[in-house]
Amino acid sequence: MGVLLEGFFSELSSQPGNFWWDHLAGQAHDLASSGFTAIWLPPPLKGAAGGFSDGYDPFDDYDLGSKDQRGTIPTRYGTRESLQRCAAMMRANGLDIYIDLVENQRDGDDGHFNSKYKDAFGNQDGGRFAKGPQDFHPFVPQDPGVFDDSFSFGRDLAPINGGQPKGECGVNLIAAADWLTRALDPQGYRLDDAKGVSTIFAVELLSAKSMANKFAVAEFADGDLGLISNWANAMQHRSSAFDFPLRFALQAMCNNPDQFWMASLNGAGLVGNDPLGAVTFVENYDTDRGGIGGPVINNKLLAYAYILTAEGYPCVFYRDYSKDPNCFGLKDPIDRLIAIHERVAAGPSLQRFMDGGVFAFERLGGTHLLVGLNKDIATTRTINVQTGFGPNKELQNLTDDHAPRAKTDGGGNVTITIPRNTGGSGYVCYGLPTNIGAPFKPNTIPTTQVYDGASDLDIKPAIAKQSNQVCRIFPAAKTQITLKLNADTTHWTSTTSVTVTLRDGSGKALGSHVFDLKNQGASFSAATTKSEFHSIVIEAANTPLQNSTPSFSLAVTYTAPQTL
Repeated sequence: MGVLLEGFFSELSSQPGNFWWDHLAGQAHDLASSGFTAIWLPPPLKGAAGGFSDGYDPFDDYDLGSKDQRGTIPTRYGTRESLQRCAAMMRANGLDIYIDLVENQRDGDDGHFNSKYKDAFGNQDGGRFAKGPQDFHPFVPQDPGVFDDSFSFGRDLAPINGGQPKGECGVNLIAAADWLTRALDPQGYRLDDAKGVSTIFAVELLSAKSMANKFAVAEFADGDLGLISNWANAMQHRSSAFDFPLRFALQAMCNNPDQFWMASLNGAGLVGNDPLGAVTFVENYDTDRGGIGGPVINNKLLAYAYILTAEGYPCVFYRDYSKDPNCFGLKDPIDRLIAIHERVAAGPSLQRFMDGGVFAFERLGGTHLLVGLNKDIATTRTINVQTGFGPNKELQNLTDDHAPRAKTDGGGNVTITIPRNTGGSGYVCYGLPTNIGAPFKPNTIPTTQVYDGASDLDIKPAIAKQSNQVCRIFPAAKTQITLKLNADTTHWTSTTSVTVTLRDGSGKALGSHVFDLKNQGASFSAATTKSEFHSIVIEAANTPLQNSTPSFSLAVTYTAPQTL
């Protein structure tokens, strides 16, 4: 299933703010070379706290760091331009990107549940999807399908019962998510606070427009496996879920090994019942800073050894992985485990040995993988187990190229020694000899990002006799850029047109095309020479009085560079 990186953490870095999108973009190639297959980005919408917001207090559904609101143009993580470059570079390295969707709450209102937003011209109250009390519970009844409404992290949206007319709130939320999806070209979503969002609405959201058929994983923050299973059923299994029950078990194993019984890992968590619906993890943005049970403070690597060799879709926490300031620097051993996950671990699991101190299991797919976990800090354990490798097979400890090799006997059994759990290193992973540590080769994928221009959005519509910049993009050198325009042609005449021009970093026009009634939806392409920011400008001509500033949708397909 691949390996997911949660691409942010609370303390980010000691550097100044508004840099995170660029910081991630600069790591895209290294992350893909290490074997990551997807990255979960933090919430992209501007929060009520402006440049100090982590994004979980979303304000304007149409501000990705492009409007001067809440005391800032960039979000805490950067501008819309830097976000879209980051997304494009992840795709250029073959990484899927998942957007964090916060659908339960909005914040930053006037104190009476009224929120208005700036438009593309900077007018204070002209932005799309203004909100009022009618959009929120308790001014309207709580939506059906909400599992827990006892706590909200902001003003509690009511997608089903809210809006004027009823349900219009949900219609607007879906439209905003569609706009966001087309702008960033993600391959999936993380759903925040799934307990507080109607499952009826969540299924509708994930089935609508450009969101349909994309991956989703939800934060249903609860250790009750039955409750999570009930939620998954209510969701018609449209979304995976983070495996909190397993995470609580792993936390106990790491933090309190003397009180933990290793055999309890057998079939533990959501992954034990629904491996295809479970996203396993050790730490996340909330637990790391003390929420939802608190952090893993000891032996964390042992938990990663489990999730990166067992079934499920593992998620690595940036702060655990990275060698950045304020991070824990587990990159090297985690990289090795990622390689084992991607190249060897496959198929169903079979328990091979378990007692209070050791748990060993075998992955039965591919060439097979035997994993042994030892929780004890002071004790090395030697065990003899049956395997599916077959008789007289030489086995390599894939976590260490220099470790002694083991060999199965005539019955396929093998004796392995699991080191004591110093700093979480109490694990071994045995498989047939292979070059497990070779870097992965990123697969270049282009992106298509859509820029919508309209008076009530963040990009101006087409204006007669006025050349306006739509955006800047950052393509790789010597690649093609394709631009496709669809404009609102209401009341256009045969002389009405919109001209789109692509310029390189020096301002030189690389290509231009005039779109009129005869060629709406057409496209044109131009080649780049250097990897640098290119600007796209638009200008209208002879627009009718009834539609003097036509809105438009400009789809831009390009390949970003793999490195900055």
